Amino acid sequence: MTPRATARLQFHAGFTLDDAVGVVPYLSRLGISHIYASPITTARRGSTHGYDVVDPTRVNPELGGEAALGRLSEALRGHAMGLVLDIVPNHMAVGGSDNPWWLDVLEHGRASPHASWFDIDWQPVEPGLAGKLLVPFLGGPYGEVLESGELVLRFDEGSGAFFVAYHDHRFPLSPESRRDLVGDPATVLAMHDPMREDGRQRLHALLEQQHYRLSFWRLAADALNWRRFFDITGLAGFRVEVPAAFEASHALILRLHAEGVIDSVRIDHVDGLADPRGYCRKLRRRLRTARPGMEPLIWVEKILAPGETLPATWLTDGTSGYDFMDEVAAVLHDPDGAEPLGRLWSGMSGSDANFATEVLAARRQILRESLGAEVTLAALAFKRTADANARQRDFGLHAIRRVLTEIAVHVATYRPYLGVGPRSTTDTQLIRQAIAKARPGLPATDGALLDAFDAWLGAEPTSTLPRAQRQTRVMAQRRFQHLTAPLAAKSMEDTAFYRYGRLLSRNEVGADPAIFATTPERFHAAQATRAAALPRALLATATHDHKRGEDLRARLAVLSEMPEAWERSLRTWIGTSSPPDTSVAAMLLQMMVGAWPLDLQPEDAAGLRGFADRLAAWQCKALREAKRRTRWTLPDEAYETVCEDYLRLLLVPGPLLTDIAAFADRIAAAGAVNGLSQCLLRCTAPGVPDLYQGTEFWDLSLVDPDNRRAVDWAARERALDAAVPPGTAMHHWRDGHIKQAVIGAALHCRREADSLFERGSYEPLVVEGPRRAHVLGFRRRWGDAQAVTVTTRLPAALLGQEPRPLAPAAAWQGSTICLGGDAATAWRDVMTGTVHVAQDGGLAVARLLSELPVCLLMPERPA
Repeated sequence: MTPRATARLQFHAGFTLDDAVGVVPYLSRLGISHIYASPITTARRGSTHGYDVVDPTRVNPELGGEAALGRLSEALRGHAMGLVLDIVPNHMAVGGSDNPWWLDVLEHGRASPHASWFDIDWQPVEPGLAGKLLVPFLGGPYGEVLESGELVLRFDEGSGAFFVAYHDHRFPLSPESRRDLVGDPATVLAMHDPMREDGRQRLHALLEQQHYRLSFWRLAADALNWRRFFDITGLAGFRVEVPAAFEASHALILRLHAEGVIDSVRIDHVDGLADPRGYCRKLRRRLRTARPGMEPLIWVEKILAPGETLPATWLTDGTSGYDFMDEVAAVLHDPDGAEPLGRLWSGMSGSDANFATEVLAARRQILRESLGAEVTLAALAFKRTADANARQRDFGLHAIRRVLTEIAVHVATYRPYLGVGPRSTTDTQLIRQAIAKARPGLPATDGALLDAFDAWLGAEPTSTLPRAQRQTRVMAQRRFQHLTAPLAAKSMEDTAFYRYGRLLSRNEVGADPAIFATTPERFHAAQATRAAALPRALLATATHDHKRGEDLRARLAVLSEMPEAWERSLRTWIGTSSPPDTSVAAMLLQMMVGAWPLDLQPEDAAGLRGFADRLAAWQCKALREAKRRTRWTLPDEAYETVCEDYLRLLLVPGPLLTDIAAFADRIAAAGAVNGLSQCLLRCTAPGVPDLYQGTEFWDLSLVDPDNRRAVDWAARERALDAAVPPGTAMHHWRDGHIKQAVIGAALHCRREADSLFERGSYEPLVVEGPRRAHVLGFRRRWGDAQAVTVTTRLPAALLGQEPRPLAPAAAWQGSTICLGGDAATAWRDVMTGTVHVAQDGGLAVARLLSELPVCLLMPERPA
């Protein structure tokens, strides 16, 4: 079953697979064809997202297990719907006591059948770690934790085995060391009592015999000898390229597909895999074999840098939608706002740094403070590569690390895609550009080493090397790629996004804030390209990972149209409130006006407290992610408290708050226009529209976990049951029913004309008249079938003082949208039922958008 429109649901103990059964009828009536499920394999107990998988062979019992999955599948089939599954091949949760594969590696070391499944360097440079894993899960230095008695020898009655416990962590003992633990278990435990000096010495001696070394968690950033997911020590990289690891971790997924329980998959963080191309092709092949005759869709979570495209050779159906989220947001911003808002931010922050400069500084900091261990692993791999060549063996490890770091800083995308064969033209350009930018920052004596790196990173194909050298070179390349991907994510999304505040609506996953806006022409070109190359790509505007809700971003985009008014208000508020940090205050005030609830009054004490609590959680995360005055690894709670006190002071009823609320209300209607335009573009552009849970009402959510709050499904069902026409819902637009009505109408249109929207061409439409910059229109065509989408763009100048998200007819000043001489004469708006008759191949925008700020036209069939 080919997905037509998906609805993303976040599963956890508070919203199980059985809970989703009750939502299926509603989603079906809305026009959704597939539920797009967050990971459902067994995750760490209490997980709210499912990406911390501990056992990929079972459906998570906290979600109801496989029995509940069967009930959900039955409910979906009963409504002619399907299931898309988010899978996590890149990493697993480790530590604790719940990952049997990881625990087996701790117990047996390199002899474990699972040892090769985790990306471990068994010969690191760190003294004392040869043949061992560093296990940095202690809350303090090892000696202090040992003396405190927190490390304790335990005996498992069920398995008859001793193990060391540390709070929720279980550290198994090697078979060799257990042979010495003879006698009555109680006696053995007493002999290793850490609260006695002799017991502590015995416990330490026992731990020294293990295949791992316990350490303080802070040591991970410098000395870890296995790959993590980004810089999260509780998530270990998983080597799905190992055949046995693939089979074990995908057995459940392949079986569920063979049984018809799941139809398609979304691959989490594809750039974290050693060989994305090989993995995606293998997965498609295995899914086809598991269910002959059923072609699955495979989407990848992939951040595309400006100008980067998804390789066609991966045989995927597109990304999970971040690229569309960026495109549709950028076209709703006014490019004329870039310069004045940039100047305002510079004045508020006291820095002239542009976003590219912020990213570069963040990259250096992340490499220095968070990914030092990953740099070491990569440098050591390249040193082994150098040592295998007599002409390169004199390149020292420190020099290699220095040059490697500088090259990594300048890689413009998440990573290259290097393999045994010749390096692609794209990767050659990427790597040589990074080397060229690295050269001025290095001593002239490093020139030969830079040239060597070019060869090591694919200029010299590994296929020409002897087997041993080839394996060493491939490992070095993989270490490099495993370094640059987390470096890109951590420096940009998790650091620079929280340092640069020109306009926060552009600081979003998949976007480059340096690109403030895009033109309609470029937007149209991107959609036409997708229609030709990846017509089934996912189209997202909100996700479980977004930094700001889709309608919050749409509202902040209005500031790009009125930078002078925003500057006057912002300077007034900051000038009268004495913030502890003006840059922090500038970002906070953007978030306040962007996220201000549509039903919140400035004298509503309870409502203000709830809003303040949400903003405080966001601000704390923002401050720590920025890594300036405070951070997750070393929080400055005093500074955070001062910032929170300022936030709560702003939300105390009074003239200042009244003015802030009034400004939020002033831009709310224009923001709603943007939100509706964004919705209709997502539902009708080439690709598969994805609805993030609950965002069929206004989405003014903040960063996670705020964007993963419980959804009031009953309210949404009641609104859909009421079947209020979109034009009527406009009169009470603040409740969000208008958004649901637009989505529902568009999705039902897709259902009735499935082939048109799945395969149809994409044709930009010309707009004529003085307001042409404020209209975005295109036609989809497949055979004799046609559909025309028309949306409002840059609405602030059109609305004036209009309290509703609808421009008055006079604002359009006679503008028309041109359909061409071969177009139908009469068109019915599926949103309102109104029939519009073209004159000379054109339609008056004022009439098209007289009831709603968007319209979707289908040719009117003769009676």
